[in-house]
Amino acid sequence: MDTATSRRAWVDQIMGMPISVHLRGGDLDGSTTAKAVARVFADLRRVDELFSTYRADSQITRFNRGELAVNDLDPMVRAVISLCEQARVRTDGYFDAYLPAPGGGRHFDPSGLVKGWAAERASLYLRRMSTVSFYLNAGGDIIVGGPVGAEPWRVGVEDPTDSTKLVDVIAVGSGAVATSGSAHRGLHIVDPHSGVPAMEIQSATVVGESLTWADVYATAAVACGRDAANRMVQVAGYEALLVCSDGRLLATPGWPSAQRRPIGRPA
Repeated sequence: MDTATSRRAWVDQIMGMPISVHLRGGDLDGSTTAKAVARVFADLRRVDELFSTYRADSQITRFNRGELAVNDLDPMVRAVISLCEQARVRTDGYFDAYLPAPGGGRHFDPSGLVKGWAAERASLYLRRMSTVSFYLNAGGDIIVGGPVGAEPWRVGVEDPTDSTKLVDVIAVGSGAVATSGSAHRGLHIVDPHSGVPAMEIQSATVVGESLTWADVYATAAVACGRDAANRMVQVAGYEALLVCSDGRLLATPGWPSAQRRPIGRPA
């Protein structure tokens, strides 16, 4: 393999965060690769146009202002509304896209699902390149894939108290890794049942097949607090590593630690 083209990376600023695409394989300088990466970023920009809660002209903002009814929304927005309801049911209400609005009432904010969903959706353009391994990182939510038997990607789990350190490193050949917590955005996750900011879990990292659902479960785990580890044990196909407010690490039994060192288990 030509070492000059065996690995390449691209990065763009979308949704207010850096999104990067990393590829390993042959002929990464070809037009097929360039088109696939361009489509990834174009798809993510379209999602940002529709879903950004910071843009006055986005459909989510207009929906919350009462300017658009559900039937007026883009099919992608309607699909996300449906997914958010599924997420609320699956997590016993610990993931809820409807938040209290200033002055009373509630407004719809699907941000806790959209980032993972959008990255998973965009990654399909990379998955079509059957001989290439890919790693798509959307602000810390990661989806990887590639040929069977390809070298796995190593993914670090950041220490929420010190961004220069890692609490673990895992090897992922195919699947998703999502992290939620207070490290970069403060106490922005609220327990929907109490309305109080979630403080018992500093960060929750979830691995599984779907980045959409890994992202949902990570957000719900933080909102849930100390019972999150026991709840995650019951979620088939997904594993979690939790960093508690007292510094303890809790992991579900199938958590894939590449460092192979002891991690505390939930009671």
